[in-house]
Amino acid sequence: MSIGDGMDDYRRIADALAAEIASGRLRPGDRLPPQRQFARRHGIAGSTAARVYGELIRRGLAVGEVGRGTFVRAAVPPSEPALAEPAHARVDLELNFPMPPEQPALLAESLSGMLRPDVLAGALTPMRAAGTPAVREAAAAMLSRPGWVPDPGRLLLAGNGRQAIAAALAALVPAGDRVGVEELTYPLVKGIAARLGITLVPLTMDECGVLPEAIRSAGPLRAVYLQPTLHNPLGVTMPEQRRSDIADTLRDLGIYAVEDGIYAFLRDDPPPLAAFAPEHVIVADSLSKRVAPGLTVGFAVTPRAIGDRVASALRSGGWTAPRFAVEAATRWLTDGTVAALQEIKRRDAAARQQLVREHLAGFAVEADPHAYHCWWRLPDSWRADTFVAAAARRGIAVTPGAAFTIVAAHAPNAVRLALSAPPLGTLATALATLAALARSVPEDTEVE
Repeated sequence: MSIGDGMDDYRRIADALAAEIASGRLRPGDRLPPQRQFARRHGIAGSTAARVYGELIRRGLAVGEVGRGTFVRAAVPPSEPALAEPAHARVDLELNFPMPPEQPALLAESLSGMLRPDVLAGALTPMRAAGTPAVREAAAAMLSRPGWVPDPGRLLLAGNGRQAIAAALAALVPAGDRVGVEELTYPLVKGIAARLGITLVPLTMDECGVLPEAIRSAGPLRAVYLQPTLHNPLGVTMPEQRRSDIADTLRDLGIYAVEDGIYAFLRDDPPPLAAFAPEHVIVADSLSKRVAPGLTVGFAVTPRAIGDRVASALRSGGWTAPRFAVEAATRWLTDGTVAALQEIKRRDAAARQQLVREHLAGFAVEADPHAYHCWWRLPDSWRADTFVAAAARRGIAVTPGAAFTIVAAHAPNAVRLALSAPPLGTLATALATLAALARSVPEDTEVE
């Protein structure tokens, strides 16, 4: 860092430091030198150095921590994005990564112990797919639900939930073979299937989820991929009787299911599909939604007969979890941080669904009161692609129904709204804006 000699104007020095922060030479989390050292280095009085640091804190560029020093602060995103043209910021209703305001402080407190050199040294070593006994025990307790307690010995670790799904499918389905999926499904599964060289076969659904008859009549399948709880995008939760019927179907056909439980933490019931057919279901889950995608771990609870195959797929695919993330996850799981975040996010999701009920009343919206997303079948006057474009002109990003289909020609005239990202006030305004848009006709929007 070079600011120049003889500068005694603290604002000019603060400006120079601000420029270094803006350019990236000083990065978020970097510790600034102690004030006495800073003063000696730049030939200024200690009181001037104190005023420089105070000015950086006042501008929101640094944060002072008692007993630790002054640190460059991470940029804070604008809290109220624009909702009309020109859209300088975007209201993101495309991606679901719930991050309540209290979350960073909770996570930071748990991670502070990892910064000791001896602890950090251990956290930087390689990790096996089986992880550690501590994380397996903690993860099994987290994944447990009424009617199902997974065996920690059957639990494997991936870098994230997508990698757990990819490893499960790679272990079960040879290239060129077929996997059944719900007719509307998690979009990234299509990318996983393409990379693995497997074919996805859409399975008919009703209001309870995928139909057992659809699996039986689909022709030869090596496996099925299902989202029984808070299905993405429909929000459907499969009732127990349907889960039991699906389990019977898996046993009759001698095939496995990959059960995506990523949103299941938002509900206590019903038991997972794995509870009905434990030797025919791999449960894939992660901390991406419970905690955050930036530091996450994926989990695969495997039947005994295929555990080694899934572990081999994790290793060969390069999908095993890094030890640092595993050690962080173990701390969060065992000290109650994850449990606290789950409860915070359950309440948050319920509050956001209440806004959906208020602002989209009268429209054909399908939503579970526990979910972080909803499915909106648009009025006949709108096509999904036109509505998405019109929403984008108002600074709101939504996902068209075509993103979730296996067969492009069968795309429904609908959009999915992911509700977790904006502040509640921004979400309410965005929903009101979308409702007004849907009540208009496309021709009207072109001349606004």
